[in-house]
Amino acid sequence: MEDEILLIQAEESGERIDALLAHTVEGLSRSAAQRLLEEGYVLLHGQPVRKNYKCISGDCFEVCLPPPEDVELVPQDIPLAVAYEDGDLIVVNKPRGLVVHPAPGHPDGTLVNALLFHCGDSLSGIGGEKRPGIVHRIDKDTSGLLIVAKNDFAHQALSEQLKDRSLSRTYEAVVRGNLREDSGTVDRPIGRHPTDRKRMAVTEKNSRPAVTHWEVIARYRGYTHVRCHLETGRTHQIRVHMASIGHPLLGDFTYGAPSPDKGLEGQCLHARQLRFVHPRTGETVLIESELPEYFTQVLARLGEVIG
Repeated sequence: MEDEILLIQAEESGERIDALLAHTVEGLSRSAAQRLLEEGYVLLHGQPVRKNYKCISGDCFEVCLPPPEDVELVPQDIPLAVAYEDGDLIVVNKPRGLVVHPAPGHPDGTLVNALLFHCGDSLSGIGGEKRPGIVHRIDKDTSGLLIVAKNDFAHQALSEQLKDRSLSRTYEAVVRGNLREDSGTVDRPIGRHPTDRKRMAVTEKNSRPAVTHWEVIARYRGYTHVRCHLETGRTHQIRVHMASIGHPLLGDFTYGAPSPDKGLEGQCLHARQLRFVHPRTGETVLIESELPEYFTQVLARLGEVIG
């Protein structure tokens, strides 16, 4: 695998280059950024940059990211909450805080490691070596239902349902503020944030169509409990769309408040329902999960329902 070359531009003066890299390059810690600098992988005007260099607005850095080291996937006896399982697929109820597949900073202890222990060799290979069986993903701090394919036949069929939007995914969330309407639709394209690679954004540049339908379940003073139905499945879609209309998810530091709220660190978002056509039988499968304890505790802290 070849090195990945990134061009990163400083937006303001005074920030240290290692800090800029850490919050711009997805999955890169500040210590890892310092190692890149020390080893000469970051250039400015063709010259290596010192790790304590303070950026000047407009500086354009060339960053060479070496290919990641191969990490052997190992089965790990991590408890799984199985909502449905047969010979073709398994639906798990992922707890909040569990990473779906290995990534920089999370080489193991993931849902994939747990699936390898539970399913053995019965996972499809379409998702690649690091993501066996994974048809779709949810964020680390999002809880709820996730489909995993046990063979390539099921994986292909479920992926087609994602593409033609016949695989239905419904979430529940708590957002900040009170929505005026009882329901609505956010139809805004989503792409990578132009200056922060860790974030997504509503943008016309290098984006893809994204549609989220929402409806109010209950209103509280300063917050709203909503149900969201995905018509598309972009990265961070619900989080980006609700923030774009002025109602970021409670606990979402990336797109909302900069500090904990109601005791929650990480978005209050739960994948509540899945509906799909079984790839083998052709029958419609509907799976629902209860709201997890962290979510019900948040609702209790919000006080009385006002509408």
